[in-house]
Amino acid sequence: MHFVDAKGILTGSGGHNGMNIYRGCSHGCIYCDSRSKCYQFTHPFEDIEVKQNAPELLEKALKSKRRKCMIGTGSMSDPYMHCEENLQLTRRCLEIIRDNDFGVSIITKSDRILRDIDLLDEINKKAKSVVQITLTTYDDELCSILEPNVCNTKRRIEVLELMQKRGIPTVVWLTPILPFINDTEENITAILNECVRTGVKGIINFGMGLTLRDGDREYYYAALDKYFPGMKEQYIKTFGNAYELQSPKAKTLRAIYKKICTENNIMSTPDECFAYLDELPEKYHQMSLFDI
Repeated sequence: MHFVDAKGILTGSGGHNGMNIYRGCSHGCIYCDSRSKCYQFTHPFEDIEVKQNAPELLEKALKSKRRKCMIGTGSMSDPYMHCEENLQLTRRCLEIIRDNDFGVSIITKSDRILRDIDLLDEINKKAKSVVQITLTTYDDELCSILEPNVCNTKRRIEVLELMQKRGIPTVVWLTPILPFINDTEENITAILNECVRTGVKGIINFGMGLTLRDGDREYYYAALDKYFPGMKEQYIKTFGNAYELQSPKAKTLRAIYKKICTENNIMSTPDECFAYLDELPEKYHQMSLFDI
């Protein structure tokens, strides 16, 4: 872990602005796209870069905005990694979002988010909070291989339940789906049934597969050699050097996905879900006009 003073914290414009308080990750997920060379990391991925001035930058950025909007975090690095327990930068940023009447959408795999459930509740009552949880496999033994340094799927489902009890809306990322590993009808159905039970608003899926780029591919294939001997060769034979690797069962899995989401009025396309994540109730836009 190392500390830097960042020049800025928010990216994006309009209804949604994103921030990454940390760069790198300690969760060790074998498929992590953020390891890809295109993101130009200049330090080892596990050597977490901490933007120590993130709260100060966020405060300044929010006070300069003419309209309230949603602030997103977690798209590149989980805001509830192990280091957050002591650093509490995510919590301080949530306090700033609350105090300035903005909304927040946050992506995590960690139950550490429960530490801040009261803050998320306060933000949701003043503006809007959305908690997004990634679920890849219902099998906790497999989860310990795919996502070794973070809480298991059953615990993440408990997080969804606790958010639901507070009235905090949730979205699930059902991705990636790894060919020949978690791409079974039983797995997809089990996860979707839990999404229904816990009342999630939407589920994000990009076609029942995964993407591999330089940097990410090498790390993933090394994990396949370690945990699934012979599977790397099966991947190379089936997909070659492709960027998008769709499960051979994708058509069947998509049909199951669409059926369960439609029957339970759950948003099921990325466009629907992203529009919902970016939307702040209109009354907050109107209120902000008086702050100009």
